[in-house]
Amino acid sequence: MNSPPSSWLSQAINLIEADYHRSADTHLIPLAIPAFANWGIDLYLKDESTHPTGSLKHRLARSLFLYALCNGWVREGSTIVEASSGSTAVSEAYFARLLGLPFIAVMARSTSPEKIALIEFYGGRCHLVDKANEVYDAARMLAEQTGGHYMDQFTYAERATDWRGNNNIAQSMFSQMARERHPIPRWVVVGAGTGGTSATVGRFIRYQRYASQVCVPDPVGSVFCEFHRTGDRDLTAQGSRIEGIGRPRVEASFIRTLVDRMMEVPDAESVAAMRVLSAWLGRKVGPSTGTNFVGMLTLASEMRARREQGSILSLLCDAGERYLPTYFDAHWVKEHIGDCSTAESQLQAIMEAPFTGDISMSPNNRRQA
Repeated sequence: MNSPPSSWLSQAINLIEADYHRSADTHLIPLAIPAFANWGIDLYLKDESTHPTGSLKHRLARSLFLYALCNGWVREGSTIVEASSGSTAVSEAYFARLLGLPFIAVMARSTSPEKIALIEFYGGRCHLVDKANEVYDAARMLAEQTGGHYMDQFTYAERATDWRGNNNIAQSMFSQMARERHPIPRWVVVGAGTGGTSATVGRFIRYQRYASQVCVPDPVGSVFCEFHRTGDRDLTAQGSRIEGIGRPRVEASFIRTLVDRMMEVPDAESVAAMRVLSAWLGRKVGPSTGTNFVGMLTLASEMRARREQGSILSLLCDAGERYLPTYFDAHWVKEHIGDCSTAESQLQAIMEAPFTGDISMSPNNRRQA
C-alpha cells in the first residue's frame, strides 16, 4: 500500500502550480506579411520569450520537475543535475531555487560567460567539461555522487508533458487560433533540441484529429534530418551551430513518426532570418526563431505557388538580447557562421516581392528528409 505524499512533496508541487497560476499565457503574434496575407496565407508566432525565465524551455523545466516529483525521484534536499548550457539550464535553475534545491548545470568549457552568469543568477552552479559529448556521463556521475537526480531533458522531454491537454503548449496554440481566419493551421513549425515540443504538438494534433502537419526545420550539422529519413538511431553528426536546436546524436525524445516533414536549413539563412524577423517585429529574436522563420517562409511560398490558403503557426522561442555578444555581433557571426548578407537579401525580397508565379527561392530547393 502506497504511503500518502510527504508534506514537502505537497508543498513543492503547490509552489510550482502557484508559480504557473501567477503567469499569464504567452501571446500569439500575427505576422501580417502582405506577400502572403494578400493571397490568404497567414503566419503566426507564439511568443515564448515572455515566460519568467525568458524562453520556451520554461514550460519544459516545469514539466520535468513535476514529472520527477510525482515519480518520487526528487525529494527534499535533492541536488538537481542537468546536461545543458542554454535555456533549459536557466529554467531548471529557476525551479530548483523555487523549491530550495541545489542545481548543477553540466556544460562544455567553451560555454560563454553570459550563459554561465544567467544560470548562476538563479542560484545554479556550472560544472565544465572539455568536450560537448562528455556532458551526459558527467551529469549522471554528479547525480550519483551527490545522491541527487539527473533530470535528463533529452530522454524525458517527450513524456513529461501531458499531450492530451492540461494546458500544454499545443493546446494553448490551437485555442489562441480559434477566432483567426484559418483557425486550424496547415502547418505547425517547431525546431527540435530534445524533440519534446514536436512530440507534444504531433500527438496533440493526432489526438484532436486536426488536419495540420508538423514541420521541423533542422540546422545543418544536426543529426535529426538524416535520422528522420533513415530511422537509424546510431547516427551521429558534428552538431549544430544554432543554439537550442539540432543535436550531434539521436535523442530519445525525438519521435520521428510524429514529424511530417524535415527541412535542413543552412546557418547563414537562420541568422539572416533572425535579423529580418527582428527588424520586422521591432524587437530582437533568437537564432532558433530565425530557423523557424525560414521554415515558415518556405512553406508559405510553396502554398502560394499552389494557390493554397491557410495558416502557418510557429514559435518565438526566446528573445535576442541574450545573444547580443554572439549572433547579433557582426564579428562573431563572420567568424563562426560566415557571410549572411546574400541570404538576408533573399529573405527580405521574398517578404516584399509581389507574387509572380515563380518561387525559385533557395529555401524551396533545400534538402528535405
